[in-house]
This record gives sequence, C-alpha cells and structure tokens, in this order.
Amino acid sequence: MASLLIFDVLNEREKERGRRVFRDRNNPLDYLNDREVIERYRLPRRYLNEVVDLVKEDIERPTNRSKAIPAVIQVLVTIRCLTKGIFYSECGDLHGISKSSVCIAMDRVLTSLCHRLQNISFPTSEEEIRRTKTEFFSKARFPNVLGAVDGTLIKIQAPSENEPSYVCRKGFHALNVQAVSDASLRFIDLVCKWPGAVHDSFVFENSNLNHILAQGCNGWLLGDSGYPLKSYLMTPINIPANQKEVNYNSAHCRTRVVVERAFGVLKSRFRCLHPTGGVLPFATQKCMKTVVACFKLHNKCIKDRLPMPEVDFDIQHQGEEEINNLQANGAGVAQQIRKRLVQRF
Repeated sequence: MASLLIFDVLNEREKERGRRVFRDRNNPLDYLNDREVIERYRLPRRYLNEVVDLVKEDIERPTNRSKAIPAVIQVLVTIRCLTKGIFYSECGDLHGISKSSVCIAMDRVLTSLCHRLQNISFPTSEEEIRRTKTEFFSKARFPNVLGAVDGTLIKIQAPSENEPSYVCRKGFHALNVQAVSDASLRFIDLVCKWPGAVHDSFVFENSNLNHILAQGCNGWLLGDSGYPLKSYLMTPINIPANQKEVNYNSAHCRTRVVVERAFGVLKSRFRCLHPTGGVLPFATQKCMKTVVACFKLHNKCIKDRLPMPEVDFDIQHQGEEEINNLQANGAGVAQQIRKRLVQRF
C-alpha cells in the first residue's frame, strides 16, 4: 500500500509539472518585410543573413535534438539586444525562447563574431597609407594623418572585483575604450581592456599601436589635449599665440572630429553602448566581448555601405579635451614637427 501511495504522489507531481512546451521559433526573416526587419533589428535582411552565414558553423548544433535553437534565431536575438539595448526577457518572448537561452545564445554569437570578424587593422601597405592620408587631407588640408585617436566610456554594471577602479571621472562604472578611426568612420585600432578610472594617455602609452609607431612611421595620429605630444601624435596648441596657430587648431579639430563622429554612429546603431541604453549588465569580460563585437559589426556596416543612422548632437560622443599638464609641452622633436606644421596654415 505504501508503495502504491508513493507511486500516486509521483504521478500527481508529474502531472503538475506538465509536458515540456516548445514555443514557436519560426524564422522572422521568412515572414517580415524589409521595413519590418529594419524596424525590429535596425539592420537590413542581407546584412543579417551574412552574419548568420559567418557564425553558423560555430553556434549551430549538429542535430535538432531537444528542439535546438537554430543559428538564425541565435543571431537575431543577439543583434536585437545589441541594437535595441533591451532586456533578455523581452527579446526571448519575441523569438520564442527563454531568458536563459537568450543569455547562452548571445554569448555564443559574440564569441564567434570576435573570432570570425577580423576587420580592425591599422594601414600598413603603401597603398593603404597613401589612401588614408589623402582622405584625411581632404577634410581640412592637414597632411600625413594616419588616423584620429580618442577614448570613450562605456557604462557597465559594478564588477565584483576591483570595483573602485571602474568608477570613471563622471562617477559611474565604465570601461575606457580607446579607438583609432580613419576618415570613412571605420575603426582601424581598438583597445578594450582598461577600467574607466584609467586616463586616456595611460591607455595610449600602454597600447601596441604606440609601441609600433614609436619605432618609426611616416605620418601621425591626431589626438586631443588629453594625449601627450609626440612625433607620431599631434595634439592641439593649448594657448594659440597667433593666427597661424589658431588655424592649425581649427584644421586639427575638423580633421580629428571623425573619431567622435565614428563613436556617435557606433552608439546610435548599437544602443546597448549608448548611455541612454542603461548599462551592459554582464560580467566584465563579457562586457569587453560585447564592445569588441559591436566595433567589428560597425566596421562591417561601413564596408557594406549601410545608411548611417541619425546622430543627434547630444548622442554624438563629445571629445573632452582634458589637458595633460605633465606632457602638454611635448618633446623637442615633436615640438619642431608641430611648429613646421603650423607654418602651413
């Protein structure tokens, strides 16, 4: 009798638990028109299909056992989270998967994107360097520019380790991300590993790009007054003394602004990185992975000539020229180079 009673209790519990429910997981790209696809994912159908083809081998299960989530659904939930900056629960409900499945799918897709998309590279060949310099020169006639460098703060949730070092000068937890942009708003160098409290000049001094350029290069980067003046890094003159120096500063600003515009376009397209999108609610390493993936997807958008999103003045990254007093005067060689440049204006 006791065994029968136990059996009945287990049966009742099984009924209460019910059968596993598999919600509808149809591919939205099959039934949404082009306008609806862009409204929902902020990217065109062709671009989304290319991303699916790129990462499919890494994220798709070999069988359909237990109703495995298709690669296209995993990519779509990831892209929607990146471009809309929405909650996992909302994104999961929209695509017929659970909140935990969204988290797992997003991690897989981000990992694959960071590995597969290798499109952030500094110009090295003579043709690339010549083209880059020509495009920059057309902006404000500033010669020999290889790129514009700046840092931007990406909000993250408070990390469990070394929390104070992530509090930036604005008072919130962030990553200090350094990037170099070319004249077409494509990022050609990226450093995403430093906490928000770290100064821009420190990030640059400890970057691979700084060590490479220090060995010798035929050109220079443009940076704001938060960076030290170097023979391969031109900064504005803090207190211009004549009209030529004023003209130099004006040309410098109009040329360097491309990196601020690039940050603005990036954050407008991928709202998870924008301050109005809240914070990246992940562990620190996953936040870094998310940022890198967004930069690489941005470069793909530039290469594919996708229409630029509208960037309001308040949304666009504002370059804060924080003067580095210790290195504001620069070294002797760098000073001579900048003086010769000033005479051109």
